[in-house]
Amino acid sequence: MFEAKLIALYFYICERYGKELKYQCTRFSNNASPVFADMKALTIYFYAVSEERRFKIREIHEFAQRDLSNRFPKLPSYQAFNSRLNRLVSAVQSLSLNIFLNLDSL
Repeated sequence: MFEAKLIALYFYICERYGKELKYQCTRFSNNASPVFADMKALTIYFYAVSEERRFKIREIHEFAQRDLSNRFPKLPSYQAFNSRLNRLVSAVQSLSLNIFLNLDSL
């Protein structure tokens, strides 16, 4: 059950990212295609908050390292993960209401 929700959430975020969110989080560096994509960071964040009730970034990162490492093998360090989420704040704001209200239907 947990895998189905994680996968559905990932595909939902990828769809929204491809249509609209990529314009809110444009990269202006020479690393426009990082190994660990923005969609993966957003998926981990929303899954940990909604399903695991983890609200601190450190707790979310530790959960991902411990329980999601086989699904997200290129998880960056805590500092890089935290920095990535900080840059994605506009995407988090856009997705929050839809994901938290409709997670069971994803």
